[in-house]
Amino acid sequence: MKNRQTGEVKTDADGNVVYEVGLAVADHDGRMELIKVSVAGEPPVRRGMPVTPVGLQAGVWEQVIGGQQRWDVWYRAATITPYTAPGYGAGAEGTV
Repeated sequence: MKNRQTGEVKTDADGNVVYEVGLAVADHDGRMELIKVSVAGEPPVRRGMPVTPVGLQAGVWEQVIGGQQRWDVWYRAATITPYTAPGYGAGAEGTV
């Protein structure tokens, strides 16, 4: 949402609605972090589904609000797709 007071939704340069998808990410030690990933167009995923963020990018933003400097990390992806492990899913040969 671009503006919660007016209900205006955020769109990209092509006019596609930008969605924020919350992802739980684990590092190699198993520590979890929650991140919000922006993606243009509604991704074909649902809560709790393992996913693959395709074309994931990250950056840092900074701004001064009320004399206080704030910063955060942003994430965006070209798309977010359901995760398919090798050997499973559509098009997989044989069964395991």
